[in-house]
Amino acid sequence: MDTVELARRLRIHALDMTSAAGSSHIGSMLSIADIVAVLYGSILWFDPARPACPDRDRFLLSKAHAGAIVYAALAEVGYFPVDQLRTYYRDGSMLGGHISHCGVLGVEMSFGSLGHGLPVAAGMAYACKRDGHKRRVFVLLGDGECDEGSNWEAMMFCAHHGLDNVTAIVDYNKIQSLDTVDNTLRLEPFANKWRAFGWHVREVDGHAHDALEGLLGELPWDGGGAPNCLIAHTLKGKGVSFMEHSVLWHYRAARGEEYDRALQELGGKR
Repeated sequence: MDTVELARRLRIHALDMTSAAGSSHIGSMLSIADIVAVLYGSILWFDPARPACPDRDRFLLSKAHAGAIVYAALAEVGYFPVDQLRTYYRDGSMLGGHISHCGVLGVEMSFGSLGHGLPVAAGMAYACKRDGHKRRVFVLLGDGECDEGSNWEAMMFCAHHGLDNVTAIVDYNKIQSLDTVDNTLRLEPFANKWRAFGWHVREVDGHAHDALEGLLGELPWDGGGAPNCLIAHTLKGKGVSFMEHSVLWHYRAARGEEYDRALQELGGKR
């Protein structure tokens, strides 16, 4: 699958969904579009015709507020009709603003409060090891979410049990909900902290598809024996010039001229 084209479509879907619904977090969705496209277009093993297949890889979106981009990916790969994306964030829709598994094929678990995804991934990966399954667990975290102590407890657990079947991907776009990460609670030296907790760590341009595919295709790293962390350096609002690296677009929906300009920049049509 052409993951670059898939990422372009995902960005357009996310813009349409959030604009029509008047919902938030388009900046967060745009920052992870390339990561999600590479995962669903090249890395994850799954079968939309058998969504409950026990051998499928597990993917968890811990930064659940960016759920629209994952719904879009699931529709694009065949879990449900693309037209269903139009119901996003509407009364009675299964496609909630924060990612929900209730009635949505392909979503493993609902999330909302930050700091839950990695602990759940740790439990899933531990169960896989215990039961002798080869399936892998991937969890996508936000950088601001890494302020949560629950993540650091899970990091210790994963390393202690040698869970090389779990991969944490951090969307390191350097902006939290209301300010930059550095101004809120500095994470650096970020990669070294993961290493100190016993993880194999790689850093990557989170918008470079070849680099993402290369690293994620080599898992587990360093011969295995330890969990894997990919720190993806991204740009919040990637793909729309006036949204890039802007705190404003964490909570704002594009409407009117803003929507038209964003759609044009993403290569979409009305």
